[in-house]
Amino acid sequence: MTSGDTDEWITALALSELTPGRGVAVLLPSGAQVALFRTGDEELFAVSNIDPFGRAAVMSRGLVGDRGGEPTVASPLLKQVFSLVDGRCLDDPDTTLAVHEVTVIDGVVAVSAQPSGASTQTSGTSVRPRSGTETTSP
Repeated sequence: MTSGDTDEWITALALSELTPGRGVAVLLPSGAQVALFRTGDEELFAVSNIDPFGRAAVMSRGLVGDRGGEPTVASPLLKQVFSLVDGRCLDDPDTTLAVHEVTVIDGVVAVSAQPSGASTQTSGTSVRPRSGTETTSP
């Protein structure tokens, strides 16, 4: 994905407030919720905060890890594991989480208001100091 693919960015929080290995919930203007994660590898990911199995807004409280080098989050409810890269459930191939692009501008993290096409998301945003420019997930 390129930065031109997203019409609206929603400011989430300062990058310094996002603890590696932990998630935070972001409320979008539409009322939807996004779970925003910073991994230990300094990558940022955003997926739907709604657990598709438990139907609760809990994914931001999930357990961050990896499976075969792919960053993941496990639901805190029933422990299904989801790829943070493309949102697919690694335990049930018919289930996915919506994926949102992430950008960092002048030390502030923002997420796309609309989900991106999960199949086109290939990696998270690497955290690099930028000034006035967008860094987005490909």
